[in-house]
Amino acid sequence: MHWIYLVIAIAFEVIGTLSIKQYMLTSNYYWIGSIVICYTLTFSLLAISIQKIEIGTAYAIWAGVGTALIVILGWLFFKESLNLIKVIGLGLIILGTVLLKLQHT
Repeated sequence: MHWIYLVIAIAFEVIGTLSIKQYMLTSNYYWIGSIVICYTLTFSLLAISIQKIEIGTAYAIWAGVGTALIVILGWLFFKESLNLIKVIGLGLIILGTVLLKLQHT
């Protein structure tokens, strides 16, 4: 169950970060509410998840998967650059995340 909390925390972190980008593009104060709600939820769920998952493992997965998703979604939605170096970096993040998960199994 704690892994589910971690996955949901990652989702809220990604939505919160995308909301920051949207706020910067639109200056619509709606996005500030989204940012506050998403980050409150993400840190709350992260705190719950580390009750059963080692903090180093949980945080590395939370940060790594969140970063990888933001790079991909930034490329898809905001037309940000995605070059070979970024793809290699994403691959290393994913590899590291898988290794951390396998270590915890």
